[in-house]
Amino acid sequence: MTTPAAIQAALRGDNALPLRPADQVMNLERLGSIHQSRLSFMRTLVRRIMRERWQIEAARFDLDNQGYGTVVYEIKTPNKLYSFVLFSDYLSPEERNDRVIATKWDLTMALVDGEVDDIYLEKLRQNVPLQEAGRVDARVFVLSRANRSARNFDYVVDQLAKGEQPDVAQIAKVGYLYRTTAVYGSGKLGMADWEKVASRHADFARPFAAEMFVCLMLRNFSLLQAEHIAKHSAPDTYTPMLPEVKRFFGIGNSTGLGMAPYLINHPLLINQWVEMRELALARVRVLGNINERVKNEFSELLNRSGVHTAETVTEDEWQTDNNKQVLNDLEKIRQHTSDGIESWDSLLHWSEGNCSLQGQELLVSVMLELYPELVDDLEDYHTAEEFLDLDPVMPVSELQQVIENRYKWALDYDFSVNGAKDTFWYRSEEKMEPRLGDATEEDGKEKQMALGVAYAVRKCYDQLCEYAAENPDHSTARFMVARPKLRGIVRRIQSMNRCIYGDIQANLLDREILPMHLLRAKLAFFGVGKFDPRSKLWVRNTMFQGAPLLEDIGHTFNDDWFMPLAPTL
Repeated sequence: MTTPAAIQAALRGDNALPLRPADQVMNLERLGSIHQSRLSFMRTLVRRIMRERWQIEAARFDLDNQGYGTVVYEIKTPNKLYSFVLFSDYLSPEERNDRVIATKWDLTMALVDGEVDDIYLEKLRQNVPLQEAGRVDARVFVLSRANRSARNFDYVVDQLAKGEQPDVAQIAKVGYLYRTTAVYGSGKLGMADWEKVASRHADFARPFAAEMFVCLMLRNFSLLQAEHIAKHSAPDTYTPMLPEVKRFFGIGNSTGLGMAPYLINHPLLINQWVEMRELALARVRVLGNINERVKNEFSELLNRSGVHTAETVTEDEWQTDNNKQVLNDLEKIRQHTSDGIESWDSLLHWSEGNCSLQGQELLVSVMLELYPELVDDLEDYHTAEEFLDLDPVMPVSELQQVIENRYKWALDYDFSVNGAKDTFWYRSEEKMEPRLGDATEEDGKEKQMALGVAYAVRKCYDQLCEYAAENPDHSTARFMVARPKLRGIVRRIQSMNRCIYGDIQANLLDREILPMHLLRAKLAFFGVGKFDPRSKLWVRNTMFQGAPLLEDIGHTFNDDWFMPLAPTL
């Protein structure tokens, strides 16, 4: 772990801060109920950019009157120079497709190490617009693409061309001009892998910082491009967008099953993310002073969260019900705290008996928002050494105890009941994207991804008990010689026993599994909002809504864009 000794001490020992237990926090439905917070990666990235005053300017701006062409931004940080390269191309209506099977997009882009000369730019031009069909080198460490919003882009351009501002009520329904359909990094398609990014690019050495930065740059370019097209279409009547309206635009995102396996395949990293969030909450519960300023800000944040939730538009019945429940929960919290707040600890316990999981976790995010001095320093500890180590000398009796204590949740599942093993996860041959299969109706179970941790633990435990009964004095090493196929799950069990959180407590092979909870959990750590599920397998959402603009860098920054609201003009 990269957590320093002081934080480790706060997590463990007789005087440890009161962390919520793993069986509560790592419940899949609860993880699927968390919201953006001060520690979400978008917030931490923006704080860094504003604090260090990154210099971001367009070194090349070659767009025609319709907004097609090439733009290269240069980003100067205190450490290095980077380039952000965009290619804007015409996309016919019949070619427009947000699914991963698409082959053309309105915008394609890359984040590159160093300055881009004409020769390298041409190399990028031949490959970046092809995305998966192209190839890039290790100077590139993020690749992405995006499509215009059919409901917003032309409307906003027309409004600006007429000399009018976009209607903020319409922006509230669809809060972006572009929607990205994929953001690739970590070694895909020839790019620099995470180890190289983390060791050589200090500015992006936090999880997904480079990917989030690309989305932030796309958001700012989308506003610039809309104004550019409007100005050239009607120079006599054109008016630029007001800054407060610009800030209300985010960037759209479509996310499918591709994100889900990450949470299972990186348990040490997920443990670290959850630990930092729970440690921040524990600090607030113990150290959060409640004065008049805090009371007023708490009331304001509750109201803001309610308005933001009410402004969230979705056609999905399940998400609509969730949003209604959140609004009911916020009203309950308002009434309960109308005469004062005894303590954050007591309020949190009260919410667990009176609010939905969505409402409880929104309360957590609001509590974190109130105390930047207790929370923000934890943003530096979201990385972890991702190595699942085998302890060969551990006695088999001790390994049994570890499973019984650490993985009781997995042993509680009855995998013999109907439907307990009906879902299998696999990668499609065409796009190498995760898919769900029905084991009762489809072939291909033999190609499934190893995401059924609970079932793997159950099988391991059953074989371990049988082996230990005959060989009670043997070590894990001798058990591995006898059962070599169990090496992977034993390494995971022993490694996760050193963590507080880590494994998501759910049977992902169950017929009724809801992958949306996995998507929502990861996206909340990113910092997205306004979830709009399009099925149980993919969701649209909004990123960076309310965030500062590039032109705000160097000016006063209050870091106050949690649950952003439509501006009043």
